[in-house]
Amino acid sequence: MNETSLYAPVKRFLENLDFVVKGEIGGCDIVALREGEPPIVVICELKLQFNLELVLQGVDRAAACDEVWLAARMSVRGKGRESDARFRNLCRRLGFGLLGVTANDRVEVLVTPVAPAPRKNARRRSRLVDEHQRRRGDPVAGGGSRTPIMTAYRQSALTCAAALADGPKRPRDLKALTPLAPKILQHNVYGWFARVDRGVYDLTDAGRASLMRWPQVEQMKADTRF
Repeated sequence: MNETSLYAPVKRFLENLDFVVKGEIGGCDIVALREGEPPIVVICELKLQFNLELVLQGVDRAAACDEVWLAARMSVRGKGRESDARFRNLCRRLGFGLLGVTANDRVEVLVTPVAPAPRKNARRRSRLVDEHQRRRGDPVAGGGSRTPIMTAYRQSALTCAAALADGPKRPRDLKALTPLAPKILQHNVYGWFARVDRGVYDLTDAGRASLMRWPQVEQMKADTRF
């Protein structure tokens, strides 16, 4: 069992509060947005147990969001940190919410974030919101995945790769699919593309392999949610 086992129940909890939830954005296990101008930003970090490291992660994230939630498994015998009044009081003083996830994936609110931390890092917050809004669907479960993260940029690169699967094309031919197409083909961050003529690009073997590794491109095209 790892932290990703907490992702689905915590995601459901936040969605029931009218948030749009996505995993592994900007190093955060969960970033949740609620519509508004500006949108309300919640960051939730996941751990199998409540511990100091989880609190320290919350401290690191606080400047980039409106609320911090910390979620962990409830101890089987009820003797974990979630039952320690000192631990709960520390989180209250920091303004963090605590979520306990039971063995049957029920989420309990242990501490409500009653004192949100002041917004200090506007640039970091803006990057999180931008990535959340540009990423199609929710392709990555939060909680420390060791595989390459499906970022919005990687999704756009895969869209370009899928479009080139049937033969070479010019960047302008792909702009209707993603406005980033010219930069993606020219910069070739992943080594998926090769220029075969002036202004014409084709897939490399690595590009074709990427379509086999991540076959969900058509699903990403169809998913237009936030």
